[in-house]
Amino acid sequence: MSRIKSLIPADPACCDGARSFLQSGFWGAFKARFGWIPHAFMVEWENSRAPLLVMRRRLGPLSFAYVPWGPELDASPEDRNIALTELAGGLKSFLPADTAFIRFDPPWYGREAPPPPEKPFFRAAADIQPPDTVLIDLRPSVEGLLDGMKPKWRYNIRLAEKKGVAVRRLDEEGLPVFYRLFQETSVRDGIALHNAAYYQTLFSLNRDYAGGGQTLGLYVAEHEGEALAAVIVLFRGVQAHYLYGASANHKRNLMAPYALQWRAMLDAKTAGCVEYDLFGIPPSDDPSHPMAGLYRFKTGFGGRIVHRPGSWDYPYRPAARLFHAAEWARKKLRDRKKRRAAFSERSERR
Repeated sequence: MSRIKSLIPADPACCDGARSFLQSGFWGAFKARFGWIPHAFMVEWENSRAPLLVMRRRLGPLSFAYVPWGPELDASPEDRNIALTELAGGLKSFLPADTAFIRFDPPWYGREAPPPPEKPFFRAAADIQPPDTVLIDLRPSVEGLLDGMKPKWRYNIRLAEKKGVAVRRLDEEGLPVFYRLFQETSVRDGIALHNAAYYQTLFSLNRDYAGGGQTLGLYVAEHEGEALAAVIVLFRGVQAHYLYGASANHKRNLMAPYALQWRAMLDAKTAGCVEYDLFGIPPSDDPSHPMAGLYRFKTGFGGRIVHRPGSWDYPYRPAARLFHAAEWARKKLRDRKKRRAAFSERSERR
């Protein structure tokens, strides 16, 4: 029996009713500024109805489609994967004939990764959205949130305050400071970053976009007037997401990133959010992982670790496999850069 009752093209604004900001009309409009073409649909499932944002991008003579954290449906793991296969096949007729494949980041998660999609889906060489993250429940009292952290994290938050680290919310005004720190972080940690226009567009569109319901916050931690760290956080409905973070190479003993996260959590709680998503950790506590420090930092704030299936591709054309091979080669190169950066930083600390 088919899990999909209907699949109808719709105005992208309908996606502003989606649960996730990555499925929102706002996010589709933002990505459209950088080469993506958004397509919106209204999908009727067996027992529910939900919007769906699909984004498409050119890939040389071909193109590929992408569904971030969708589809949104309430169903058993077995029914979810059957519906996902039906949806991937059904979307093909609505997309241009040059679409080589469609990639999904299914939104369902658990303490263990849910069962992955079955053939003809195949695992993407690289995940677009982080499949592993930490979700912090903001409903406890302020004291309860602190009690849920590891003792060293509570100590570091108080140490930053004691040492005179001040956190200010600058929002769009703070973008030059944020980007300077982000460039420093990118070199140190071997991570990629967008150009400055990307982050500026995110804030300017947020200012002009009507109906999205999201708010962006840019926080800067300073000591004696010097910026030491900055974060960008998106608030939307009952969820807040830590999107981007950056820090300086010096005065790291002042624990500015701890003060930043704590301030953002408190603001999210005040704004009515009940969940703070730290948005990405390595899959396990593996000390050899190039981002092992990130795992330790984010998990120390308490919360629960959850896992999603990651990125999965449904092929429409044989060329999908060629893209997969090229993407795998790029991933191996990026991983080597991260490992070298992590080794260099560990050596400097010795």
